[in-house]
Amino acid sequence: MTATHEVFNQVPPLAGHDLADDPALLDGLAREGAGAALAEVHALGRLAGTEEAQEWGRLANEHPPALRTHDRYGHRVDEVEFHPAWHELMRTAVEHGLHGAPWADDREGAHVARAAKFYVWRVDAGHGCPISMTYAAVPALRQAPELAARFEPLLAAPVYDFGLREPSGKAGLLAGMSMTEKQGGSDVRANTTQAAPRPDGTYRLVGHKWFTSAPMCDLFLTLAQAPGGLTCFLVPRVLPDGALNPMRLMRLKDKLGNRSNASAEVEYENAVAWRVGEEGRGVRTIIEMVNMTRLDCLIGAAAGMRQGVTVAAHHAAHRKAFGRYLIDQPLMRNVLADLALESEAATTLMARLAGATDRSVRGDERETAFKRLALAVGKYWVCKRWPAHAAEALECLGGNGYVEESGMPRLFRESPLNSIWEGSGNVAALDLLRATLRGPQTLDAFFDEVDLAQGADPRLDAAVKEAKDAFADIETIEYRARRVAERLALVLQASLLVRYGHPAVADAFCTTRLAGDRGAAFGTLPPGLNLAPIIDRATPKIG
Repeated sequence: MTATHEVFNQVPPLAGHDLADDPALLDGLAREGAGAALAEVHALGRLAGTEEAQEWGRLANEHPPALRTHDRYGHRVDEVEFHPAWHELMRTAVEHGLHGAPWADDREGAHVARAAKFYVWRVDAGHGCPISMTYAAVPALRQAPELAARFEPLLAAPVYDFGLREPSGKAGLLAGMSMTEKQGGSDVRANTTQAAPRPDGTYRLVGHKWFTSAPMCDLFLTLAQAPGGLTCFLVPRVLPDGALNPMRLMRLKDKLGNRSNASAEVEYENAVAWRVGEEGRGVRTIIEMVNMTRLDCLIGAAAGMRQGVTVAAHHAAHRKAFGRYLIDQPLMRNVLADLALESEAATTLMARLAGATDRSVRGDERETAFKRLALAVGKYWVCKRWPAHAAEALECLGGNGYVEESGMPRLFRESPLNSIWEGSGNVAALDLLRATLRGPQTLDAFFDEVDLAQGADPRLDAAVKEAKDAFADIETIEYRARRVAERLALVLQASLLVRYGHPAVADAFCTTRLAGDRGAAFGTLPPGLNLAPIIDRATPKIG
């Protein structure tokens, strides 16, 4: 192509930086007891910032997985083929312990360190699904000690061993979850898949699953109706004798986003299954897994917000319009600061919940009670905020943000998923009500945490009183559940920022999110706020 003129005012690629260079993340890492993992988090952050890693993410999405139901001879194989970039992403995640490593690590803060690494390794969201489910499978599997003793070491092993082979003979395993059915969706008690017991202690499953993500995993926790009611089972892809378990992959879903990851419709044709937990207690058994994956939904949304605002700030720092860099123009600074506020609040909350998870695993009952409510609240709010945040971050790049090469359309397509996965907005909002009604101590623990900032900011004090008063009218509380969830999330985020955040961030958050001094869109902050440190904390440092 002929060079007709010199092209200038182009933004350099955002590469060669450390994705762990994130003040809110690093402060949370130290505060929640995982400071010893700082070097590991930075190492992964630097890798995530390389052109090579970013190219893995692009290629894995440009070349989505393909289902092979039969081989050349007509034999049923039910295999999923992936681009090599997917395997590089998975190998990196597993070797860095983003899957089950904390379950084999007795050190304080192991789950916080894992959360931080899951947060910085954000070059592709799709491969995070099997990584997250493998992490979450362990506490549920421990309801069957014999199965846990057999498989937990392999679920925690830092070895990515892809392929359909007998699980015990592999160097490392991945686990999935298969719950939803056509007629029920989130209402898993409406499941109709049947589980028939056999004399050898196994069960045979007959039925379907409408949405099974990561069907190439080695093991699946699933729900089916046993004689004693809805029960949790472990289903292997390959049986001990080496034969394929008749878990038939009917087709892969054609999804809005998350395209690098395979999600399948599955039919069980007398598939062999091992019971996990007691018959009739399937929801209570698998909820341990669900709560862990809900944490990862929140982490993923917080990571997506951070990615969006850093790309926007990087673009604004290098792009001129109307004679000035965008980042120096007042209205763009308003937008960037508002995006950064949302991101920092999400990251700070993520770190606190990761710490609560770590202490809960170690038997801290108060932290368990706090996490029970705060996780439902946080999952609801942070995941709800991400789509609007992603759209605004994309718009900061103008038309350049709307083309695939920018990466922003992929980020935008990912953004609605986490609010749907592991319980949509209504499910999460109703779950927080269920938590308060079944265990009033959860509400006490939640407000005990929030009240640690009492007296530090009058706007926060007023908002906390309003949040507490929301529980006075029980008659309408289900109708108001989303408003209750939103208010609880905002007072918790504000309390954490007032106690631990940068003063400019805390002041701007309380002014706009609690006192209501902003419009409906991002970029409507009022005058008088100190925006410089807020924007600076969100602008990536290259080199």
